[in-house]
This record gives sequence, C-alpha cells and structure tokens, in this order.
Amino acid sequence: MDTFQSIIIAIIEGLTEFLPVSSTAHMRFANPIIGVHPDAFVDMFEIVIQLAAILSVVTIYYKKFFNFKKLDFYYKLIIAVIPALIGGYFLKKHIDEVLDNISFMAYVMIGGGIVLLFIDKLFKKPTVTNEDNISMMQSFIIGCYQVLSILFPGLSRSAATIIGGMSQKLNRSVAAEFSFFLAVPTMVAASAKSFMDVYKDHKEVLVKDNFITLGTGAMVAYIVALISVKFFITYIQKHGFKVFGWYRIVMGIAILALVAQGIIK
Repeated sequence: MDTFQSIIIAIIEGLTEFLPVSSTAHMRFANPIIGVHPDAFVDMFEIVIQLAAILSVVTIYYKKFFNFKKLDFYYKLIIAVIPALIGGYFLKKHIDEVLDNISFMAYVMIGGGIVLLFIDKLFKKPTVTNEDNISMMQSFIIGCYQVLSILFPGLSRSAATIIGGMSQKLNRSVAAEFSFFLAVPTMVAASAKSFMDVYKDHKEVLVKDNFITLGTGAMVAYIVALISVKFFITYIQKHGFKVFGWYRIVMGIAILALVAQGIIK
C-alpha cells in the first residue's frame, strides 16, 4: 500500500464509518479496484484508521466524554461493549473467513439495506429522547446487536447498533449518538488487539515507511469523519434512514455484478 492508496481508503473510511453502510465492506470492495492486496499491514491499517475516524466523535462530543461527574455514561459504554469483546474473541476465525468473502458481504449489504428501508416504520413512537435516559439493560441489548456486525461483516457496526437502539425505543438521533459513543471503546479494543497480533506474528511490517502511511491514513480518516458525523446527525433527524437502505441495495448489487464479471474477487 502506497501513500496515495492509503489516502483513498482513508477518505472512504471517514465518509462511511458513521453511516449505516459498512465502512469495512467499502474498504474491502475498494482495495482490489485500486490495487491494494491483503496482507498483515493492510489488515491493521483498516482497523486503526477506523479508530482514527471514530476519535472524531471524542472531539465533537468532548464535553460528554470528559464529564467525569456522570459516571453512568461510562458504565453504560462498558456494559454495552462487553458482548462485542466476547464475540470478537470467540469469533476471530469466522471473522477472518468472511472478511475474505466479498460476495457474502455484498449479500449482507443488500439484506441490511432492506431492513433500513422499513426501520422508521418498524420502531415507531420512541420514548427515549435523551442519552441520560438509556438504562443499563438497554445499553447491554444495544451491545448485543453490535455482535451482529461481527457475525455478518457488511452489516455495519453503525447500522446494527442504531437498529438495536431504535428497538429499545431510542429516537433516531439518540440511537445514532449512542452508536457513535459505543464505537470508541469497541475500536480502541480492536485496534489494540490488531497491533498486538501484528507485533506477535508480523513484526516485519512495523517499519518507518508503514508507520508514515498509517499516520497519513489516520489523519485523513479523522478529518473526513468530522464532517461525516455532523452531516449524518442532521440528515437523519430530517429524513430518516431510507436513502441509506437504497444505497446499500444498489451498492450490493453492483458489487455482485463486478464479482460475476471477475473484476473484483
């Protein structure tokens, strides 16, 4: 992966991380098109730039993240992240296998898109209009929904947790914001695990040039994500999720067509 390729992938990550369209699937779809071939560094790069994008949430909501008087906020995130930590540990082999199956992710994209077409009708009359009113049990259930994005790469962590939030009577914006907050401990843990795996098994990729590439990608993903977060919250408050559902369906069908033609594998 060269610097230009890292910037392209980082822009894709920054644009899609907070949208319910699966940033992982978009990066996996884009890699073969721009000539990026999977290896230990690319795998680590994709996870770390997701963390960089997610840290934009800490910047935007810094008052929430650094308000140590509200311990409930941290307790809710800890409870919500536990299912993903357990799922990620026990499902690693499954994750590695399906991440190499682009067709599988395309089908999941389409299935998730169909759900988003109807999500606003499925979960009507939300009663939770403020993050402070989310209970510990609701936090845990939303965290369980996040595990679905581990089982089905291409579903989107954001989509899974937003659907989980709305199933627990959170309104659109609160469900989206809690999804953002939950992403922080989730991706910190995932990035730490990825770096440790690379350090253990592929120390040869931990060289200066790769760190420069990683740093460039992380900065680009962070900046683009700052814009993406603000756009997403504003958009869903007014229009809901249907456009993202149609996008996922069209994207999934397009990827399946490219796979059928042998353009991507």
